[in-house]
Amino acid sequence: MTQLSIIIVNYNTKALTEQTIQAVFDTTHKTEYEIIVADNSSDKTLAYASGDPRVKVIEDVENRGFGYACNVGAAMARGRYVLFLNSDTVMQEGTLDKCVAYMDENADIGCLGIRTLLRDGTLDHGCKRGFPTPMNSFCYVTHLDRLFPKSRLAGGYRMSYIDEHETADVDSVSGAFMLMPKALFDKSGGFDESIFMYGEDIDLCYRVKLMGYRVVYYAEGLMIHLKGQSGLNTKNTVVIRHFRDGIKRFYDKYYIDKYNFLVTFLMHTAIDLRYYVALIRARF
Repeated sequence: MTQLSIIIVNYNTKALTEQTIQAVFDTTHKTEYEIIVADNSSDKTLAYASGDPRVKVIEDVENRGFGYACNVGAAMARGRYVLFLNSDTVMQEGTLDKCVAYMDENADIGCLGIRTLLRDGTLDHGCKRGFPTPMNSFCYVTHLDRLFPKSRLAGGYRMSYIDEHETADVDSVSGAFMLMPKALFDKSGGFDESIFMYGEDIDLCYRVKLMGYRVVYYAEGLMIHLKGQSGLNTKNTVVIRHFRDGIKRFYDKYYIDKYNFLVTFLMHTAIDLRYYVALIRARF
C-alpha cells in the first residue's frame, strides 16, 4: 500500500513545481509515495519528471482556489497519509521519511507541519501559529509579540515562545506543508472551499483540533520555502483581497458567536484597515 500521497497545486509555476518534485525524488528514500499534481495552469508544457510513474497529473482543474484544488487532488490519493505541499518548496534530506515514521509512532496527531526556512535562512513563522483570536491579533498588529517574544500571551499568534528547534503542539501549521492521515482528512470534509486562499490551512487545523486530534510542529523535518515566487505577492491586489476575505471568513465562522458586538466590530475594522493599507502600498 502506498504510504504517502503528495498533493501539489500548480498554477503557472512550471519551473518551481518541477523543482519541488525533483527535491522530493532526491531526498526521500524509505517511503513509498505518489505525487499528484492538481494543475490549473495555463502552461501546458510541464514535463513533470518526464513521465515518472510516481507522478500523476490532473489537468484543467477549475481555478476555484487552493483548497478546492487540494480537495480534487486528495480525492485521487491512495496513501495512508496525504501531504499538501506548496509548489515553491524545496524538501531537505530525509524529511519525508522522518515525518512518516513520526506519524506512525503518534496516532493521536491529526496534522503535522515542519520547520520551514525562507531563502535567507530565517524561519517562516507560518509553520507554527496560534489561531487569530482577538488577543493574538491585537498583540500581532501592535507588535507586542516582537517586544515580548517569549511571552505566551504576547507571542500567541506566531508562537514565538516555542523555539524553532523544538517539536511542540501548536494551534496550526502552514498550508505549504500539511501532513495528515488520509482517513482523517476525508472525515474532516477537507478544505473549506468557500475560502479561496489564505486561511484555509488555519481553518482545517481548527477542525482537526475540534475532532480531538493534535496539531504538531515537527522540528526534525526541514524544507525551504521560496515564498512569493509563485507570483502571489503583496503587490497583487487580488491576493490581498483574498487574504482579507479568508481571515474574515475564519473569524465569522468560529469566533463571531464567542465575542460581543464591539469585539467583532473592532476585529472587522482592523482586518479592513490592514487591507486598505496593503492596497495603498501595492500601488506605490
